[in-house]
Amino acid sequence: MNGKDKQFPEGTTLGQALEGELHRPGAAVSILISTDLTRQKTDEYQLVFDRGSFNIRLDDSEHAGIWRSISDSLVDNNVRWNTSKVLALGSFPTEIEVDKGLHMRKRYDVFFSLGGFDSSTTYLMFSKHNHRGRYGAGGGRVGKITKGRHMLDEIREADTVREIRPIIKETSSSNSIITEDMDMVLEDGMAVESHITINLEENSPMAAEHLLVSLRDGTLPINQKAESFISCSENIIEHLIPGEIDVRQEFNVTVRTSGKGTGRIFIFKKRRQLSEHHTLVGKVVQGMNLLNLAEKGQHLTVKTVPDRALAVGMTQAEGMEFLASRGIEQERTGEIDDDAIIVEQEPEMTIEALSEGKVVTKAVKADRIFALHMDRENALRTVRYLERVTGLDHKPVGILKVHFTYPGLPMVTFDGDTEGGKSIYPENEFKSSERAQIGITNQVRPHAGLIGIRLEGSDEYGPTGEEPYGTNIVGTFVDDLERLMEGLEEGQNVYVKEEEIDG
Repeated sequence: MNGKDKQFPEGTTLGQALEGELHRPGAAVSILISTDLTRQKTDEYQLVFDRGSFNIRLDDSEHAGIWRSISDSLVDNNVRWNTSKVLALGSFPTEIEVDKGLHMRKRYDVFFSLGGFDSSTTYLMFSKHNHRGRYGAGGGRVGKITKGRHMLDEIREADTVREIRPIIKETSSSNSIITEDMDMVLEDGMAVESHITINLEENSPMAAEHLLVSLRDGTLPINQKAESFISCSENIIEHLIPGEIDVRQEFNVTVRTSGKGTGRIFIFKKRRQLSEHHTLVGKVVQGMNLLNLAEKGQHLTVKTVPDRALAVGMTQAEGMEFLASRGIEQERTGEIDDDAIIVEQEPEMTIEALSEGKVVTKAVKADRIFALHMDRENALRTVRYLERVTGLDHKPVGILKVHFTYPGLPMVTFDGDTEGGKSIYPENEFKSSERAQIGITNQVRPHAGLIGIRLEGSDEYGPTGEEPYGTNIVGTFVDDLERLMEGLEEGQNVYVKEEEIDG
């Protein structure tokens, strides 16, 4: 289970086995059949010696079956002798029946030999040339050397076989599955991966933060699967500062930081050439089987190292404990009481906060954070603009900066993004603008991007003072307007949070 041995009663389901493991509901899980079973299915093995390695392919024979049962015990055996005809590895005990007959051995054959015609001193032999010999184990052959044959001339007496690896082809449905079926009954020897782990790149703080924001619910949706990568395009944005740029190696994680699809996340399964549009943000270090099997439309549970280090939305006391757990010192400003709510953190990006080892947290009283409802159903594009301007796209408490307010005015307006406002297409215009509606001036009017809250209802003008065709209704202020307006001044920050409402 995620690289660790665990014992379960017979009949345990996948869902039961995942209790206590990192796994998000609905996310995919990979299951690899046992190593023992995999060894039984493969016909090819790699023998690794001090000087190099070679591969053998097994025959469909009785002696090949013996090889499968004892191959692990051959590790750490030495080359006993090396002649012009054969190379001999061993000895080790078997139960091979003695046969003193003369048999033909072809070049690169692999076979057993009984020293002194005694199975307690069995050797594994590798033939260098065609020849005949009496080796005591009959005519049965184990297999044949298929790759690295030149090593027969390189290996010397007393060299040791360090490892014997079954050659497993790329994971496929024949020895691995990917599933979301929590009722699946597990069998002895299976290997389960419930998540992938990504180590973050320190030289790409903004792109790494984008990855962390995209993973805020702990999962990565797979929007595209290709031979060399999987990708997620759920969080496309307009601008990202590039960081580390390097060849896209196997299991590297990158974020597209320029061009079409800026913000798209890639995890590579095969090496790809360097691209100036891709910033390296991390590397997958656990869950490779799950990554290789992931299909379009599935979600993967993801853990990052380090975790995100943002305390916004916590109390000052909670923030201190949270930051300290990550080795970061807290300096309090604004309301410094333990129960005050953190609304700003400097630096905000995780990599920078960890690098500096200290952050400044600014807090306000809880009643100075105001609730907004976003109308995602009717104005999704405009909602995304508002999230970006306020910062609610990446943190639980956002900021609106007062643009204009005056006693007696039927509205209050807040700064927007002048350049970004030019891309706000008309949507969700009002028929009658009600008190507490939030609106944004769209691209057809000169002050595109301006944000407003209606303080009095109007049939003619919206929250930013524009007529219906120039206004996108983006949501509703669902808090106390009177409290909001108390002492409100131009240039002042108003802290906001999103809140769902029934209906």
